[in-house]
Amino acid sequence: MAKRVRAISRFGAVAMAISLAGGLVACGTSNKAEQSTTPTRADATPVEATQMPETPKGLEDFYNQDVKWKECDKEYQCATVKAPLDYDNPDGAKVDIALKKLPASSGKPIGTLFLNPGGPGGSGVEFVVAAKLTFSPALLSGFDIVGFDPRGVGDSTSIKCQPDNESGESKETDATANVESGSGSTAEETEKEAADIAAQCERHTRPAELLDHVDTVSVAKDLDMLRALAGDPQLYYLGFSYGTLLGATYAELFPGNVGRLVLDGAADPSISLAKRVEEQALSFEKALETFVATCQEREDCPFSGNVEQGVQEVRNFLDELNDNPLPVNGKDDAPVTSAEVKSMLQNAFYEDGIWPDVFTAFKKAWEGDASKLREMSKLLADQAGGDGDAVQNAIDCKDYPIEGNREEWDKQAEEIKQKAPVFGKGYTDLYCQTWGHHGTKERTEIKAKGAAPILVVGTTGDPATPYHWSEAMAKQLESGVLLTWEGNGHTAYGRSGECVTSTVDDYLLRGNLPENGKVCTG
Repeated sequence: MAKRVRAISRFGAVAMAISLAGGLVACGTSNKAEQSTTPTRADATPVEATQMPETPKGLEDFYNQDVKWKECDKEYQCATVKAPLDYDNPDGAKVDIALKKLPASSGKPIGTLFLNPGGPGGSGVEFVVAAKLTFSPALLSGFDIVGFDPRGVGDSTSIKCQPDNESGESKETDATANVESGSGSTAEETEKEAADIAAQCERHTRPAELLDHVDTVSVAKDLDMLRALAGDPQLYYLGFSYGTLLGATYAELFPGNVGRLVLDGAADPSISLAKRVEEQALSFEKALETFVATCQEREDCPFSGNVEQGVQEVRNFLDELNDNPLPVNGKDDAPVTSAEVKSMLQNAFYEDGIWPDVFTAFKKAWEGDASKLREMSKLLADQAGGDGDAVQNAIDCKDYPIEGNREEWDKQAEEIKQKAPVFGKGYTDLYCQTWGHHGTKERTEIKAKGAAPILVVGTTGDPATPYHWSEAMAKQLESGVLLTWEGNGHTAYGRSGECVTSTVDDYLLRGNLPENGKVCTG
């Protein structure tokens, strides 16, 4: 299934780096957070709060439920809690919210740090494991780290668009089975795809009404309930990518409950879904230029000429694959397609430490051997798999209203392919209209008036969440403070070095904010 918008998630970058070399350091993604000289938990100080906030009326049973933590996966603890399906009808149906906790290594946490890896549709339960590998010892010592699967996702009450494995139908796992459309869907193809997927999801999701209640506002309300269940008067939170929208939405709804929020790789809350698609596609095109330029600094780079000529070589190669997929030498595997290579490239752009292996794959492909491209494609295959794309689209469609009409969408689709010939996609609003479960509230800036300071982290070469989105979010938030990392790849904390690590840690552990506009390099 083709995604309307590229997933904006931190988990995939961490997972692919681990899968490449069995560890982040070995594959070139240095786990610099673990080398942090940030003081340990000994001098950490909790948020000053005298009492717990008042429980929202009608939600007392949810805010006061018992959380039964059980040991899982040795050093972790797992639990499931209940939330109302519809917050306007809390006495109605309920959904499960799955949690996974890594207890503070010190045994004396100052609070619970909640995580969201992005997506939308990323699993916080799975991300806790990645957090242990990439977060600093100081942070792991100072907090209980808790990830949760948002409603609609993973181990929580989830959107299902295909039968369970027990039914005999297996989920897609092959690198060629779950990639984006190679040439951009037509309007007719988009309508058919959305209608087919909607029918499948409505058939297999229980309760079916879940599809109308996976919006970010509902998840933010779940998050406030989780804060209360953790016993924290105010929220500690670290959100990546889409998780920044969740964090900002929380701050807008519950400004008085904001403790210390870090939003890394921010999205602009005010823009339309179509605009988000366009700007993200342009950002991936820019990442392609950076990728080629980095390669051309090496003696063995397969891309000839200057950067513009090298990029054109990649485009020509992808166009050729549309008509003549490249065989995998010596194997009976399906040939490598343009769609597969595009998806592989996008995944690779999330983590620049793996680029040398991708350069080698292109060098071999230039020689007629696609085996390395297939190898990289499998290693970097979208971590979501299965229903992941449908979940992402379902959440996006609920968060954004339908804007425009068929004539405007045709024009947008043509323009985006001209502006972003490799990664451009169109018909986002048409997809959501056909899908049927879409939002109606107009997108506006999020100001979070009255909230405590919120630290926004932006990476200048981020392909999935362009840097100017972080600038926009920091400016929109009345208490926003911007920290910039000059680097490539998606998000910063845990993969960018001592400057970002110590700055974020100092804020989360002690409440010390950097000067607005601080820049980290290296």
